[in-house]
Amino acid sequence: MNSAAFLARLEPRADARHPVWLQALRLEAFQRVAELGFPTAKDEAWKHTRVASILEIPFQPAEPGVSRHPSAASVERLAGDYRGPRLVFVNGYFATELSALKGLPPGTQVTHFAPLLRADSGTLETLIAHTFGVQSQAFTALNTALAEDGALVQIPAHTTLETPIHLVFLSEPGATPRVTHPRVLVRVGAGSRAILVESHVGSEGEVYLSNAVSEVVLDADAVLEHYALQNQSTAAFHVALLSVRQASGSHFASHSFALGATLARQEVRVVLEGPGAEVALNGLYLPRGQQHLDNQTTIEHRAPRCISRERYKGVIDEHGHGIFDGRIIVRPGAMKTDASQTNKNLLLSTSAQVNSQPRLEIFADDVKCAHGAAVGQLDEQAIFYLRSRGIPLAAARSLLTFAFVSEMLELIELEPLREHVQRLVTAQLRGREVSA
Repeated sequence: MNSAAFLARLEPRADARHPVWLQALRLEAFQRVAELGFPTAKDEAWKHTRVASILEIPFQPAEPGVSRHPSAASVERLAGDYRGPRLVFVNGYFATELSALKGLPPGTQVTHFAPLLRADSGTLETLIAHTFGVQSQAFTALNTALAEDGALVQIPAHTTLETPIHLVFLSEPGATPRVTHPRVLVRVGAGSRAILVESHVGSEGEVYLSNAVSEVVLDADAVLEHYALQNQSTAAFHVALLSVRQASGSHFASHSFALGATLARQEVRVVLEGPGAEVALNGLYLPRGQQHLDNQTTIEHRAPRCISRERYKGVIDEHGHGIFDGRIIVRPGAMKTDASQTNKNLLLSTSAQVNSQPRLEIFADDVKCAHGAAVGQLDEQAIFYLRSRGIPLAAARSLLTFAFVSEMLELIELEPLREHVQRLVTAQLRGREVSA
């Protein structure tokens, strides 16, 4: 694993337009990666995911203006159209002509943050430094060191957004394999409500690396519905972190859909910092072929009377490998915690592989916590019943598989997004009919 050669191609360039604090932070982050290196099988959280295949590819940093921007119709075909404000980034750089920012309530800020960094207003220093400070993970540090632009969403107190905010991160092919570092910073003010969709997509068949970091901060009684759709090229790599901090009475719901990439790892970390905060984490992953899709979640209860619910489902076919590793941590003093965690997996071939590890770590009294995991195959009696009604074997298997995943699709409250994800999932299942 030649991490030194990998980093040598990516070393951040000095940019006098960046404020002093950012230059220092980028240098510190890059040095940390160089010193600690990338995770290996000895790292517990990475024991099922090897990053050697990433480090062996001669990735080059994406450059602004090098790619030919796709049409708005192409973006909508890949990422959907949810009839609200939209920020589009192509290879990590903001694409003005593909973005639309009309109809925002007064005081709401939805923009890309490169100009704000150069203005050195101090708005972003705390947010960017916080994520790097609490995460020693190499890819997160690499994002801090190399991200050139990203999305900033700030919603003032007591504001309701009627339409969803859509953030699109599109990877386009180049002469050499490219690496991009999408960054998202979100703050939802006290008592405010919003829906946010993140789409990470790319051209099929292309090799690239998307290394994404999103940070969400919810003030007291804020409500955010967050959707993350990963539909990268099946030859690409995707590493992502979603870090969430919740104040008292806030509600956060995350919906993760992992369909693409040859290797993808989605990490979600939620800290319930205030009493009465609630979180729901939902996920669906569909590895097939040689795909490796890793889901890591941590919910940390630090305050009393908080509620967490977690449901992840996987459908694994051919030589695909699915992983779910979920932790719920109840800290001392987090009395009256109510937490549950469920992971269910469906194996469609004898070569499919899954690793499921739900975990509870409880350091407080007077709590209600439960977890469970299940791995199985399609019900042969149900298949027989459908075939006895004249339904072909492949169609019967597809129907039962879709019934298994439909629970996760029904949780999508945003109808255009639900239709878009359902089309993608249906296409995957139809593809499985051939190999069934």
